[in-house]
Amino acid sequence: MSEVRIDKWMWATRIFKTRTIAVEACKKNRVMVNQALAKPSRMIKAGDVVSVKKPPITYSFKVLDLTANRVGAKLVPNYLENITPPEQYEILELQKISGFVDRAHGTGRPTKKDRREIDHFATPIYVDDDFDFEFDF
Repeated sequence: MSEVRIDKWMWATRIFKTRTIAVEACKKNRVMVNQALAKPSRMIKAGDVVSVKKPPITYSFKVLDLTANRVGAKLVPNYLENITPPEQYEILELQKISGFVDRAHGTGRPTKKDRREIDHFATPIYVDDDFDFEFDF
């Protein structure tokens, strides 16, 4: 096999879970082959460098061998070499650490403080059954 479609190869080497997702990534300009944007039908050969943007980082892979059939996870290193720069992984670590800082106030689940405020707002002011509305003047 001298050439194979980029979308098929990315699916076969487990870069993407489905071929449809691989095609969508190509259409959204998230896949580059040798520094050029790639359409799903782009043919690749051994030695090409494939860059895949999966926000927040861009992965880079060197094509070692071609396959059109999906391979087991243990066999993936026979078909590609991960040449992603270490700086990209640092960006990923920073994203994990600062994940809670970027959350906008008011989004997500309520905090304990929010729940207490909701409970305080929802409880009636007068809960005493002995309250008498007849006043003695």
